[in-house]
Amino acid sequence: MIRTILGALVGRELDRRDGRGGAGGALFGALATRAVTRMGPLGMALGGAYVAKKAYDRRKAAKAGVSTRV
Repeated sequence: MIRTILGALVGRELDRRDGRGGAGGALFGALATRAVTRMGPLGMALGGAYVAKKAYDRRKAAKAGVSTRV
């Protein structure tokens, strides 16, 4: 269950990057879920670190008053 949530969060972050929406982020999130499964605990740690870094950067930018949207 954690891997599914992690894949969804990674997909959402990638979908936000291009700003167009669509199935690209969902597809990459599904692929990321499979990759995390194959990598075991290391993959879970890397995926979680990626999502945490993006959330930290977004929060830091919000405090500074900078828009994170492109």
